[in-house]
Amino acid sequence: MNDYKIPLVNDTISDKELFDLADWIKTIPRLTKGELNNKFEKKWSEWMGVKSSVFVNSGSSANLLMIDALKESGRLKSNNIIVPAVSWSTTVAPVIQLGLNPILCDADEDNLGLNIEHLEEILSSKQIGAVMIVHVLGVPNHMTEICELCKKYDVILLEDCCESHGSEYKGSKVGTFGLMSTFSYFYGHHISTIEGGMISTNDEEMNELLILKRAHGWVRDLPVSSQGKYTDKFNISDFESLYTFYSTGYNVRSTDVSAFLGLSQMKNIDEYGKIRNKNYEYYKKTLNHFWMQDCSDSFISNFSYGMLFKNRDDIAKDLMENGIECRPLICGSIGLQPFWINLYGECSLPMADRVHKEGLYLPNNPKLKFSDIDYISKILNKYR
Repeated sequence: MNDYKIPLVNDTISDKELFDLADWIKTIPRLTKGELNNKFEKKWSEWMGVKSSVFVNSGSSANLLMIDALKESGRLKSNNIIVPAVSWSTTVAPVIQLGLNPILCDADEDNLGLNIEHLEEILSSKQIGAVMIVHVLGVPNHMTEICELCKKYDVILLEDCCESHGSEYKGSKVGTFGLMSTFSYFYGHHISTIEGGMISTNDEEMNELLILKRAHGWVRDLPVSSQGKYTDKFNISDFESLYTFYSTGYNVRSTDVSAFLGLSQMKNIDEYGKIRNKNYEYYKKTLNHFWMQDCSDSFISNFSYGMLFKNRDDIAKDLMENGIECRPLICGSIGLQPFWINLYGECSLPMADRVHKEGLYLPNNPKLKFSDIDYISKILNKYR
């Protein structure tokens, strides 16, 4: 716990949900991955409007599994993967860890997603296998233009939606545009399973690979109807099959404890998204003299309210001294992070550099009130 009057995030798990969880545990169910995982995956897929989803232990694991499954599928026509300069370490790290080549794309000046001009510049000059996007703080990318460019240059689109549950672009949920999409259920996110993540897809082959790789590379979690093509190829008996590995997998399974919470949290996900959107719109109204992160034709289930200030550090100090928690905008630019510099050298990109130096984000969560935003805005408006 922290001592801030207005914290950046608040836990979405209620006391009732914890008591319900404790009562359920007393029935001595299977606490590791079991039937509740399947129910949560089905519930999430229905809410997203996709065919299938795979529950894992974190959003970071979701990104790792997504990239690995794509690589193993053989669909990449190139090892060059475009990744956002304004993103998160574990958006980019799996690309590097799996021996692929990340290429940073600068941020859009309005929504902080991919800069369309820079994206096409890269696509037209290099052979690219996939484009990875992040909907930064729940604000959608320019999806029409990005989808058109991916089609034009025949590249695969992947979505990191770890901060954007329920956000929509022109009436469609983010996470439904790409081949696969990832989500996080960490503390303070739109919903929480304590730790957890999800990969969603409409592609049957990708779904099978994700399930294989989630748990060691065995087929036991696949539908029985899908197991034969693996076991028959290698003449594996039913007795042997439980401990036979068909892919280089991990152990990034989640638990039924987390799935129990996930199913409970789904009851509130739409309401939480509406509250986050109302807070976002109220921030825009009360701080309309400053740069604001936005995307037209969108419903923004805002994770936190992003801002840019030339004197960011002074403003952050002022906010915190007045009991308002704040932080740099995500991690700034990946191209200025030490791990990137150590591997590739510093990568300077105009908008990403600005976010790195000036980016700040403010509290937004279901417990935030308009009066809290008024208090925050009163302090910030001194800097107009």
